[in-house]
Amino acid sequence: MRVHVDQDRCCGAGQCVLLAPEVFDQRDDDGIVLLLTPEPAPDRHAAVREAAAMCPGAAIEVT
Repeated sequence: MRVHVDQDRCCGAGQCVLLAPEVFDQRDDDGIVLLLTPEPAPDRHAAVREAAAMCPGAAIEVT
């Protein structure tokens, strides 16, 4: 699995951080997503897929 985030589409809702804190974080100043792990471990795949599905800005792409 490979994860890409589009910070321009991120609205700072933070759902990704709640679902997969090992993979995503947010900038302190504006809450925009930060990708911590572009290739997460297999045990995180389900959480990352859920985070991508729940993202209101559709800012997370999983391949």
